[in-house]
Amino acid sequence: MNARQTFLTRRRVLALSGTAFLAAAGARAKTPAIVRSAPATQQITGEAFATTWRVTVPDSGRPEALRGDIEALLAGIDRMMSPWRTDSEISAFNAAGAGGRPVSAETAFVADAALDIAIRSDGWFDPSVGPLVARFGFGPITGETAEEGAPPLWHALAVDGNRLEKTQGGVTMDLCGIAKGRALDLMAERLLDAGHTDFLIDLGGELVARGNHPAGRPWQVAVEDPRLKATGGAGVLKLADGAVATSGLRAQSYTLSGHSYSHIIDPRHAVPVEGAIASVSVLAPDAMTADGWATALTAAGGNGPALARNRAISALFLFHDGEGLRRETTGGFSRFLL
Repeated sequence: MNARQTFLTRRRVLALSGTAFLAAAGARAKTPAIVRSAPATQQITGEAFATTWRVTVPDSGRPEALRGDIEALLAGIDRMMSPWRTDSEISAFNAAGAGGRPVSAETAFVADAALDIAIRSDGWFDPSVGPLVARFGFGPITGETAEEGAPPLWHALAVDGNRLEKTQGGVTMDLCGIAKGRALDLMAERLLDAGHTDFLIDLGGELVARGNHPAGRPWQVAVEDPRLKATGGAGVLKLADGAVATSGLRAQSYTLSGHSYSHIIDPRHAVPVEGAIASVSVLAPDAMTADGWATALTAAGGNGPALARNRAISALFLFHDGEGLRRETTGGFSRFLL
């Protein structure tokens, strides 16, 4: 995989092909599409992290002026946090032995948030899981892996100011489950700083919305059906001032000798997630939180709803139920479904 195929690759297919929220009008067949026609809007689009981004604003807005700023922002995140790049800050830390290494304030901020979600999720979100992801063919990170029953390796990671620390060599940090959300939040900040109050941003299927659609209602996006051969939606979501991220097992999986392997790792058993869980969508005030918790709750599988309730996370769980789907919501998520 070359340097242009960056750190979000393993979530890119997920976002674009079936378990994410749909946003943006006039999309191609494999890109998100708006639920209802949106005539009075303007859009700018681009590519980053081996996926696509899209900004939608009312027709009176002029988003094109922000293109250069957004592209520079996304390129900066890539240079700091992509494990696919050997010259990134996170790759340099992963290659180093025990001790500390200085990083940018942004990388330290995201790493600290990742470790906080690891703690709050009882380890279901595991930023040390990169080598296990690679073992099953979904990532580039090499290093020590924690086998089933062993103490979690993320306990050896820490953030001290603008330094990443590890207490044992071979331990690595993978920010793929949270960094795209942070990039999305920074895009939203750029739009707000430029005076935009109503917009919808899609980055590889994760969304941030502010204000309303030009029709005067909240932005409306579809929850796509996560079943392998399904083509329709599983619901419609109202999104006003907040973010949503989805993680699931439909895309980025493969079958070998009759066994299906998913890109989402169960860190407690050191294997890809299995079972009835199909997808998890999380609503949060910011995309970084939604991104991290969507990963954690999917990794938790059948334990996810109880964890979400315990941590007051607003989530939609879709479970396989024969040939159909069983829906379970927590934290008031159902209030936002049409």
